[in-house]
Amino acid sequence: MSPHQSNQVDEETPLLQHDEQHKVKTPLPWRQFSIILFLQLTEPLTGQAIAPFAPQLIRDVGVTHGDESRVGYFVGIMHSVFYVAQALTTLQWNRLSDHVGRKPVILTGLFGISISMFLFGLSKTFGGLIMSRALCGALNGNSGVIKSMMIDVTDSTNMAQAFGFLPTSMDDREYARTSHRRVFVPSGGSFSQTVWAVDISENASLFLGLRRSGIILSFSMTVPTTTSLWGLIRNRCRTILMSIHTKLPQVDGSISNDIVQDRPDESKPLPLRALLTPHVLIATFNYATLALLDIALRSLIPVFYATPVDLGGLGLDPPRIGNILAVFGIANGLFQVFFFARLHDRFGTKVVYTCGVVSTVPIIIAFPIINVLSRTYGIGATVWLAVGLQLTISIALNMCYSCGAMYIAAATPNRASLGATNGLSQTVAAFVRIIGPASAMSMFSFSASNPYYAWAVYYFMMVLALLTIGASFLLPRQMWKRNS
Repeated sequence: MSPHQSNQVDEETPLLQHDEQHKVKTPLPWRQFSIILFLQLTEPLTGQAIAPFAPQLIRDVGVTHGDESRVGYFVGIMHSVFYVAQALTTLQWNRLSDHVGRKPVILTGLFGISISMFLFGLSKTFGGLIMSRALCGALNGNSGVIKSMMIDVTDSTNMAQAFGFLPTSMDDREYARTSHRRVFVPSGGSFSQTVWAVDISENASLFLGLRRSGIILSFSMTVPTTTSLWGLIRNRCRTILMSIHTKLPQVDGSISNDIVQDRPDESKPLPLRALLTPHVLIATFNYATLALLDIALRSLIPVFYATPVDLGGLGLDPPRIGNILAVFGIANGLFQVFFFARLHDRFGTKVVYTCGVVSTVPIIIAFPIINVLSRTYGIGATVWLAVGLQLTISIALNMCYSCGAMYIAAATPNRASLGATNGLSQTVAAFVRIIGPASAMSMFSFSASNPYYAWAVYYFMMVLALLTIGASFLLPRQMWKRNS
């Protein structure tokens, strides 16, 4: 049969075609992709690297006045203020990237993050810590922009493989947690005598955040951009001179061969109201519930490990907590790289996402079981086995972020509005991350101070898990097609 005859459509041609099964997987553009992964380190490093020593830090600044049950409350505030500032700015950063390109926005954000992390190292009071964390969150709008860049350099055949590497860069924060613990946590257990020493020349640790962000800033200079500096200035002057009702000019510059070209009808970013389609709302709602549940768990785990056994925790010191989280980060990153794409191709996005959120139920149940085991047998092999099993199960939850990002990419109304759509989802996620740490830590402090309600925090976490599971039923089994 000739090729022409094989492509003919007649009454015997099946109505349902399976062209997707015959697509050849496009190789990843590793030069660009490796730089993007490196840049993705900024949010997890700046957002979560303080987690292992945060409880001890709150104790030493004296804001709790020796009340151990209030440690979780102030840790939750310190985590939440970062996401408050991020929620107020991330949408604007991502919408700006649709007009001026991704690279200028990323460079601006990395420079601001460098300054804010430097100020965090110099802070001696709880108020100073809050101010530096707020500044870091306001300038940390790069997460959605970098996800847009990942979608720009991939297509439907290799997107799952690309997003399988995303948790690897995010879980490198566990290396940062361990390195921060070695630098910041003194052998005597007092932060006030080390990190907050007056003589900066004797405390190179103060420059750790600035040095790390500076390295990332240097690498970001090699990322291709859709516009030049002169193009930015020229387009900005043209926009100012034109009427407010005049459409924005097209961005100058050429797109790399590795980037999927936009179609003619997708060349203009849509206004914000036009992005609020049912598909975008469903994908964003699921991403928000996932972020709320995940940040609550991530905030609860180190505080649970650090809380004394008689108050419902595990009573571990910051170095041991950092080591546990570092091992988990390595294992999780390797699993995502080697198995996520295979599981996605085998079972589909919906099944992988649903299984991930369902896995939070045994994760939550494990908390009181671990505490009971530590009370009964002490910190021994039985307790470590339970901790390892809990963290192993939580690997499935990390796959949900990659699936959620793929749903958001599929829900985008047009390619030119990809940054704004990602920005919308990141904004909603940042708002719920404001609630997550503060609410989870407040419930944990309430449970620790009221033995009669010792399990109240776990009931609260179970409600969040059931909400996330219920939201996942709104997602389609087959990925949306654009303009469908």
